[in-house]
Amino acid sequence: MAVGLCLLLLLFCGSTMSEVQPIYKPPPGTLDFGFVPAKTYDTGVYHEPGPIGILFKIVHAFLYLVQPNSFPQDLIRKLAQQKFGNTQSDYQKPENVVLTLQAIYYEIGFIVSAALGLLFILLLPLVGLCFCMCRCCDNCGGEMHQRQKKNADCQRSCFATFLFVASLIISVGVLCAYAANQHLTSQVRGAKKLVNSNFKDLKIFLNDTPAQIDYLVSQYNTTKDKALSDLNNVGPLLGSRVQEQLGKEVRPALDAALTMAGAIRETKEALENVSVSVEVLQEGTERLHANLTDVKMHLSNTLNDSACSAVQAASTCNIIKNSLHQLNINANFSGLPGVSSQLAKVNDVLKIDLSSLVQKGYASFNDTPDLVVNQTRNILSAVPYIKTVLETIGANISSFTKNLPVEKILADLTIYLTQSEAYVQDYFPVVEQYDFYRWLGCLILCCMVVLILVFYYLGLLCGTCGYDKHASPTTRGCISNTGGNFLMAGVGFSFLFSWVLMTVVVLTFVTGGNVEKLVCEPFEDKTLFKVLDTPYLLNHHWKNYLSGILFKNPNINLTFEKVYSDCKENKGIYTSLHLEHLFNINEFLNISMYTEDVALRIEHIQINLSKIILLDEIGKENLLNFSSSGIEGINFAAYLTEINKSVTKVDLLSFANDLEARADQLPKGALENALKGHANSIRMIHNQQVVPLEQAMKYVKARSTLNQSIRLLKRTSSELMVKVKNVISAVNAAQLLINNNASQVIVQETKKFMDTVIGYFEQYVEWVKESIAMEVAACKPIANVIDTAVDIFLCSYVADSVNTFWFGLGGSSIFLIPAIIFAVKLSKYYRRMDTEDVYDDSSVSGTWHFTL
Repeated sequence: MAVGLCLLLLLFCGSTMSEVQPIYKPPPGTLDFGFVPAKTYDTGVYHEPGPIGILFKIVHAFLYLVQPNSFPQDLIRKLAQQKFGNTQSDYQKPENVVLTLQAIYYEIGFIVSAALGLLFILLLPLVGLCFCMCRCCDNCGGEMHQRQKKNADCQRSCFATFLFVASLIISVGVLCAYAANQHLTSQVRGAKKLVNSNFKDLKIFLNDTPAQIDYLVSQYNTTKDKALSDLNNVGPLLGSRVQEQLGKEVRPALDAALTMAGAIRETKEALENVSVSVEVLQEGTERLHANLTDVKMHLSNTLNDSACSAVQAASTCNIIKNSLHQLNINANFSGLPGVSSQLAKVNDVLKIDLSSLVQKGYASFNDTPDLVVNQTRNILSAVPYIKTVLETIGANISSFTKNLPVEKILADLTIYLTQSEAYVQDYFPVVEQYDFYRWLGCLILCCMVVLILVFYYLGLLCGTCGYDKHASPTTRGCISNTGGNFLMAGVGFSFLFSWVLMTVVVLTFVTGGNVEKLVCEPFEDKTLFKVLDTPYLLNHHWKNYLSGILFKNPNINLTFEKVYSDCKENKGIYTSLHLEHLFNINEFLNISMYTEDVALRIEHIQINLSKIILLDEIGKENLLNFSSSGIEGINFAAYLTEINKSVTKVDLLSFANDLEARADQLPKGALENALKGHANSIRMIHNQQVVPLEQAMKYVKARSTLNQSIRLLKRTSSELMVKVKNVISAVNAAQLLINNNASQVIVQETKKFMDTVIGYFEQYVEWVKESIAMEVAACKPIANVIDTAVDIFLCSYVADSVNTFWFGLGGSSIFLIPAIIFAVKLSKYYRRMDTEDVYDDSSVSGTWHFTL
């Protein structure tokens, strides 16, 4: 299977590789290859033991006390690599002696515990035999006589309590052993479902792999279709690329020219606004100036009257004469220079539509894709050839796929898997049958302990209930006597069964404990794989055993730990087994010549863009004429100064009120009335002319427009010649780029286009590699099989249950010893004695004698 998958998967990985290394490698367009079809595996390798898991943890803690040493990696490596001969001298070599001592040191906890168990096995039956013979000789409590003691009740109670506690502990132990026995049986019966799930996943693994490989092959069409689509549209695609690159220089230049064309139109409008606004403001101020001059003249004539020569009026008249110069306009728009000459020059410039010329430049530049389309006919003529090449590659992939014996390999593996499943199904009842024998044997062992407990509990029950403290030892009741007999029966069976129980405990303890410490724990933290991956361990001639088995090349760094970890992460078998070491795919298929030919055909594109004219000489001359229109010679300061002035030098209303107040200071008469008349005239001028000039929309708009236009003209005229030259320089530079350097841009963009097309295939290769590494033939079922066999079945099902069984049974066996002692002591207080101690009053005072 590994060979077949390697051949097939490596084909797709290498069949699309190209030897072409582009100078510039832009990120290609993203292709959507979809998802590799994959089914979900059903097997769950996590085992939850349930409530009995608490017992498992207690047993693990006890094993840690017995064996706290870490997994002896170096020791196992040395033991496995050490050659032990058949002669006694081989074992007496110093290095072998050291290894033996190290092994003994590591196993010292198990050795001491096993030695104590063996001592228990040997001594307890011997002690029981001696105890029996001793009792037959009326010793060791065998004499049916009980001496009366004052603390007899206290001793009886203590012995009964201790025996009851010991029995309870024995009961807990046998319950643990029974629970472990039942748990193992139930898990073995349920293991069939887990085994079937693993077989099902392996079948999915084998059946889905061809479909996944076919999917990888089919997605080559996606790459091919995208490449052909781009080649069929090489003109628009390449043209848009070239236009985009040239546009970085061309568009800013044309935008600047178009902006300057708009500035010319805005300049004309501003000049026209200045001319009209000045005329409106001049008309209003001239009429106001005439009226103020007339009022000032009449007021001066009035002040020259003889009445002002009087003493009372002279000073007032002089004050009024001195203020007459204030009756005048302040903002004089008549003296502003005209802009007619500048307006005439700008109108001459506008006779040529610069905007239209710039738009033609835009249109000419926007025709770049069409020019490229018309000049890439040679590429379109090569598309059929390129398509033939791509079809040939696809045909080679399909034909090579068909020539590989993958289907036969998978069919053989499927048959082997089916036979293995049938074998397991056939022998699973045998396993269940043997497990039943094991279960029955363990149950019998538990029943031995239960039988002893039954005697002890019945003895305690009958002895406690039938005991009469007023009865003498020889007159004890039948129930009490029966209780004592039950206790002695329990003692007898304890001696008979204890060595059998302890034998089973020692064997299962040594086996199960070492399996837990030497297999389960190192398997969980992967140190077991590190030992298996030791060079020259499993084969003295191979550095790497797994690669030697699979590839016949032990120098390839392929380890059990790496394979297991990769499969655990559900990576592809190609990555997990390093199948790339089997074959060099370039020997099977090399398409670099095709990709190079395609690249050369694309690189030979010749495109001429000299027909693109951004701005002709007329447009450039028009810009120069605008720069010499003379708007920079306008006296902007004079305009802004007059705009910011008030209409009159003095507030006419204030002047009129002041004049009327001074007239009131004069004697009543014609002079007073004349001055008041002049004050009313000034008020009338203010209301009829000054107020309109300040508030009427016509004049306000004219003043605002004049202000805005002057400021716009000032901004436009600022370094106008420099701005125009910069625009022309930018347009010339862009035109020079198109005429002289466009070929370089075209070559660059052609290479980018070529790299994009080839990038589709490289993207397909990367996708195939990623899919093969992570998705195709994901080997999670292989890791699941290992986990099921070791972690679940061996460790969780068997080892934990066996260890819990000997833990419970061993505890019960050990506590049989104190139970025997307390039962023998207590039975003396329950059984009916043949003789007893009595006190005879007729005898010598203070003497006791036996009564039969």
